[in-house]
Amino acid sequence: MYWRLLSLVLCQLGAACIGWWAAPKGDEWLLILAMTLVGSYLWFVLDSLRGVRLLRWLRGGATNDLAIGNGLWGEAYNRIRRMLRDSSRLTVESESRLKDFLAALQASPSGVVLLDSQARIEWFNQTAADHFGFDARRDLLQHFGNLVRDPGFAAYMSARNFLQGVTMPGRENSSSKPVTLSVNLHFYGDGRMLLLSRDITVVEQAEAMRRDFVANVSHEIRTPLTVLAGFVETLQTLPLNDQERQRYLGLMSQQATRMQTLVSDLLTLSRLEGSPLPSAHEWVSGDVLMQQCEQDARDLSHLLWAQSHDLRFEHAPGCEIAGSALELHSAMSNLIGNAIRYTPAQRRIDVGLKSLPEGGVVFYVKDQGPGIAQEHIPRLTERFYRVDRSRSRETGGTGLGLAIVKHVAQRHGAELSIDSFPGKGSTFSLTFPPQRVRSALEVSNIH
Repeated sequence: MYWRLLSLVLCQLGAACIGWWAAPKGDEWLLILAMTLVGSYLWFVLDSLRGVRLLRWLRGGATNDLAIGNGLWGEAYNRIRRMLRDSSRLTVESESRLKDFLAALQASPSGVVLLDSQARIEWFNQTAADHFGFDARRDLLQHFGNLVRDPGFAAYMSARNFLQGVTMPGRENSSSKPVTLSVNLHFYGDGRMLLLSRDITVVEQAEAMRRDFVANVSHEIRTPLTVLAGFVETLQTLPLNDQERQRYLGLMSQQATRMQTLVSDLLTLSRLEGSPLPSAHEWVSGDVLMQQCEQDARDLSHLLWAQSHDLRFEHAPGCEIAGSALELHSAMSNLIGNAIRYTPAQRRIDVGLKSLPEGGVVFYVKDQGPGIAQEHIPRLTERFYRVDRSRSRETGGTGLGLAIVKHVAQRHGAELSIDSFPGKGSTFSLTFPPQRVRSALEVSNIH
């Protein structure tokens, strides 16, 4: 402001001096006054031109630098320029934060969809695109209800009560491969909605497995408990001779053993799922494993059948497998035990531990039992899954043996294979990779 007044005064003084210098004698003051007015007018014109330049600069986007000098317009230019720089910096920072925010939403494992007040799609991340089959170039600003036509979701959206979510099938849902989504809507802003979707297929399957597991365990334990309770009541209320009493006590012992076996298998599964992986530097002798399995197999065959099976064991001597001796023995014994339970007496069962050309070994059990239909094979390792439930219970099976074998195989890097056809018997095999196997020659070289 001071510079503005000073420039006006200087302009007037300059014009007055010119008028005094050029004025004839006697008319000095009149010409000085006229020139002062002319100087004021010129100053006003020049000052207005600076204002016009500043206005044009603003209208042009205020992108380039402007040489406008000092004074009021210079001060205004400097302040406007500073404000524009600050605004530009804030805009860049806001855009950067928005990009970071959208990147975080894009990386979210949940599907995120932003809807306007009329439920039209404003933005969605890739997870939501996978969940609902959206395309960014095609589906933006489309009404969500036109693209997702699930009746349950339509009712949920119409009710406008979003305190709880809704479940619905995913885009790739099929009878062979079910996909379940959990969808939640939340209001935000001026009537807008935030939609969150989550794939809960694994959670649903785990919950179904948990329910089935609890139901199966309850059923498996309830059956022998019912038998035991009945026999106990019989012993307490009825006069029995020694032969009848011994028979009932034998049946009670059989049911108690069945429950004990079930609890033992459940504890084994729990230990396998919760314990660290077996060491790859602890070696188990294949000879010792096969000797233990052979003795167990002959004892079980004599126990379950009046006439034992034709059991044939063979193996490559001097082989060692890296892992847990207890787990390996459990897996091998379960495979042999299944063959003995389901193969009629006196028929042949072959058990072997054979070296492979590439350095691994395969443990196999081949029986002459009834065989298994192909539709059952993929489910044999599920807990409590049985092809013939009545036959399994008669022979003392718990339905957990192959589940234990599968876990032991996974923990030792082995592969479980099942080859079976109805009427032609079955072959179960565990193939151990070369890094899990060493021969007697390698052992002697180490020592």
